[in-house]
Amino acid sequence: MTSPTSRLRLARAAGVGPILYRRLLQRFGSADAAIAALPGIARKAGRADAPAIPSRADAEREINDLAALGGRMLFRGDTDYPALLALMDDAPAVISVLGSPIVLTQTAIAMVGSRNASANGMTFAARLAEDLAANGLVVVSGLARGIDAAAHRGALRAGSTIACVAAGLDKPYPAENAALQASIAEGGCVVAEAPLGTTPQARHFPRRNRIIAGLSMGVVVVEAALRSGSLITARIAQEEGRELFAVPGSPLDARCQGTNALIRAGAHLTETAADVIANLPDHPGREGLSRDPLFARIAPQEGLAEPQIALETSPAALRTVMELLGPTPTSVDDLVRRCQLSAPVVRAVLLDLELAGRLETLPGSRVALLAAE
Repeated sequence: MTSPTSRLRLARAAGVGPILYRRLLQRFGSADAAIAALPGIARKAGRADAPAIPSRADAEREINDLAALGGRMLFRGDTDYPALLALMDDAPAVISVLGSPIVLTQTAIAMVGSRNASANGMTFAARLAEDLAANGLVVVSGLARGIDAAAHRGALRAGSTIACVAAGLDKPYPAENAALQASIAEGGCVVAEAPLGTTPQARHFPRRNRIIAGLSMGVVVVEAALRSGSLITARIAQEEGRELFAVPGSPLDARCQGTNALIRAGAHLTETAADVIANLPDHPGREGLSRDPLFARIAPQEGLAEPQIALETSPAALRTVMELLGPTPTSVDDLVRRCQLSAPVVRAVLLDLELAGRLETLPGSRVALLAAE
């Protein structure tokens, strides 16, 4: 098994996101081999400079600094990485955690909602979270103002909670919730994808939201406007096959228009913890489950799979694939059929192009060529 230092260097390499990280490990068998191949891959795909890769000393420093805070890193493919999160195609290559990782193995339900929440909304969220925790569920949220903070506080009164944060673990955000983050680390777990020292930017929050959805069997939305981050979390949850719950609110309150719309679209109308437990798949509190377990798939374990052969892509293969690509998304299977190259060779070429920033991978195993800068 590759060392944590090497896997962290690969995960933090410029241009290597979660999906590409997994493909590189599958292709080269180890993070060390992938790191050694990155400069050559970039040159073949027409990139002038090699991608920036953190030094071994930088990676070791991040690991040691996290340990000094009392935290640790969990890498996708390890047995202690959260199994539900690992089911997502774009699950983080590595997460940093403060608190007990055991909490990440327990049945969890997410609760999200408005930052500018009403007093009634926060009271309800805290009470519902406390009831869910009392029934053995771990409550997951994003440590934001309003509904998130209320849910965390309610859950801590009766059980455990997980806070997924957009910043580094050493940069509590918002600052007013620093004490709450510390309490959660003592009685639950705090999770971050961002490295230490990261201050949150707008682009970090959707990534944080996917982790909230990924860790949970379902998502409860309390007070959400029609255009809000909470609905992003709800959409991700639905796409990942998780259950969706929404608390109804006044049609006169813009903060409730999103939740009411979710109910009209088929989310479970939620007024009590029983409404959640009765519709939560695979939860012990639900009897007479009439469908197959929702999460019967085995989470991918990179470290257990045989590595693929590190194929050397030829200029001819690159030209052949490039001629069939364009800005319109194309199915990878269709590419393989049309170019008369083997599937491993086609995928190796696509990996080269993606690493060079010339290709975009889209849902549904489709790819599109990016315009040259």
